[in-house]
Amino acid sequence: MSKGLSLWFAISSILLLAAASIAISYRLWAALLLGALCVLCVLNIGWGFIIKARRERE
Repeated sequence: MSKGLSLWFAISSILLLAAASIAISYRLWAALLLGALCVLCVLNIGWGFIIKARRERE
């Protein structure tokens, strides 16, 4: 995987998790919404591993 792509996966995951943790202390509905986005964050990390594995096979 290219360095730029791996950096994208790392930063986007960190931003989603940080936003969810900040939202917990402010608004419940925002925390629930961002909690659902954290599930997408885990999927985002999974896609990173999938893309890495596919590129290494080629």
